[in-house]
Amino acid sequence: MLKPTVGPIIGHTTTHQTRIFLRGGWQTDAQTFAAIRYRKAGDQHWNKGTFTSLTKTYDWTAVIALQNLAADTEYEYQAGWFNSMNTVHMAKTLPHVPLQWPPALYRFRTQSSEASTPRAYIVGSCRYLQMTAGLPWVPHLGDRIFASINNLAQQATPPISAMLMTGDQVYVDDLNFIAPDREYEDILAKYRTAFSQPHIATLMSGTPTYMILDDHEIEDNWPANKNKDDEPLYHNAMKAYELYQASHGPACRLDRFGQSGQPTRYWYQFSHGDTEWFVTDSRTRRSLASNDRRILDVEQEQAVCDWLINSPARVKFVVTSVMFYPDRVRLGDDAWKAFPEQRLRLLETIRMHKIRNVIFVSGDVHGSLTSRLTHSEDPDFDVHTIVSSPLCNSKLLPYAKASTFILDQPLARTVAGEYRHELTGAVISQDNFAHVIVDNRQVHVRYHDRDGALLQSTSIHLR
Repeated sequence: MLKPTVGPIIGHTTTHQTRIFLRGGWQTDAQTFAAIRYRKAGDQHWNKGTFTSLTKTYDWTAVIALQNLAADTEYEYQAGWFNSMNTVHMAKTLPHVPLQWPPALYRFRTQSSEASTPRAYIVGSCRYLQMTAGLPWVPHLGDRIFASINNLAQQATPPISAMLMTGDQVYVDDLNFIAPDREYEDILAKYRTAFSQPHIATLMSGTPTYMILDDHEIEDNWPANKNKDDEPLYHNAMKAYELYQASHGPACRLDRFGQSGQPTRYWYQFSHGDTEWFVTDSRTRRSLASNDRRILDVEQEQAVCDWLINSPARVKFVVTSVMFYPDRVRLGDDAWKAFPEQRLRLLETIRMHKIRNVIFVSGDVHGSLTSRLTHSEDPDFDVHTIVSSPLCNSKLLPYAKASTFILDQPLARTVAGEYRHELTGAVISQDNFAHVIVDNRQVHVRYHDRDGALLQSTSIHLR
């Protein structure tokens, strides 16, 4: 067996199940298979292994689900792929075939079943890995910050429950002013390179990773910049996104054989005890019609509102790849600033139903900040935002700073009062990631630079 060419990547992980993505390779006239075997950490005996076939249709990738696991338990596993010239072989017969497994040993932990257990997360976005002619120029720069995240994850208490990557995990259009990638194979090559750099590969092999796209997975400011020739680009970009980002997350359902299917939508939910996440698709379901502007489609808006109202979770995180607030002075038409009616409907839902501990999480702007939103006439209303961006910037792109945002006027005005916001810390204008800890009383937000040094720490008091 050979080690995976991309991965393994630990995806959606619950108390009793995890999904593992990996990519193999191929050989002419041979069947290709991927396999994973696992055991509880410290045990001597492996399970028989789980096998699946790989095909060119899916770029030799697969997601293998490990099921019937024990809660809050550390497992170790091995992963690999191989070709077989034996046409009789099927995935169900392969556990009886002697195989030499790759020596690499990986570990993951299932989620705790205790509702009030403190949780910790890594949040980041915008990883610029500039590529040309299929090769990254300086790949170590785009991978450097993940070494620091790995170091933190190995020492973190409580342990990291998940990493949230909130958009622009790849830049399909990183040279859009010269030669943007539009062909399927070129886009796949970017994913393979981006996810196989050593430090991010190490992190994702042991930390459940949840992803959602933003515009650069397709094209800058999509769909506002869409033209009549962009349908093939969109088709190719989304096919690659589904393979490398959506496949190992909750947006893809598992069939009865534990195989990951095609997503019917990109937004999804997941929960860790009394902490829940709703990860929205604020990019592909937009309506730019003048009479019905929406950043979320009707179905998704209703799902978010129903979840906000009915979920018993103590803490509710809403991920939106573009900023919910504050608004930018310039170039804000790509974010929620351009969809004020829908944003106000969400805020009024939170206020009228007296929903507590709602935190919006986003990236996109190449700057990080925390902010609090209140209401002039309703002292019970209190909403926060956490923005974490970028993981790796380009020298061609500026960092955001305080003057980037509209901070001296209300976010919205209604007959019932004004929605007013304020920064609860400085705006961070350098490469960084957020370490978010949810305990019984507070949400702690700690920003670290690419070397792991603490830049800023703020707290959100829970009610």
